Amino acid sequence: TWRRQKKVSNKDISLGLGIAAGSVTEMITKLSDEGLVAHEPYAGISLTPKGTQLAAELVRKHRLWETFLVDKLGYDVADVHPEAEVLEHKTSDRLATALDDFLGHPENCPHGGVIPSAAGDFSDVGHRLLADGKDGEEVVIERFLDNHELLTYLADLGLNLHDHLKIIKHEPFEGPIVVERVHDQRQIMVSFKASHNIFINEVK
Repeated sequence: TWRRQKKVSNKDISLGLGIAAGSVTEMITKLSDEGLVAHEPYAGISLTPKGTQLAAELVRKHRLWETFLVDKLGYDVADVHPEAEVLEHKTSDRLATALDDFLGHPENCPHGGVIPSAAGDFSDVGHRLLADGKDGEEVVIERFLDNHELLTYLADLGLNLHDHLKIIKHEPFEGPIVVERVHDQRQIMVSFKASHNIFINEVK
């Protein structure tokens, strides 16, 4: 949401983070007092320009560390988030620049998330879910939600970033989505919940 300036509700944040509604209200009040978010009753919550800049800086540092941990230290993709979450808050702008240079200026983290530039700029990405794909459509996996349980599940399925998939069918009553991995014609059943945390784009 920091990228799109979309307004979200307290309920959205509570569900997304898995924390109590009362804790969200307290947090939003503090962020509003610091000028990081704008809270309009009945309209929603959005980041201010100051909040957007701070969010971009934290996301940049977080995703650079995730890239370093996977590419240079051999971490599993599913395990890097908690480490990066600690490191992002201890990283100066100078260190982030050095890390970016060392890594060769990566554009995406291991989950497919865009890494903002030092100026807070970032390229646009699709936000279409695998769940919204049409039967018979061919798509490419562009990004995964950064969640340990999800990433472990997808690793067990053998699904990876940039996999080219053909959507075979959506099973009824919130059943799994059946996809075929194009390069080896292997059919994979992706759970309803996981399909709402996998982002896709058109085959180019």
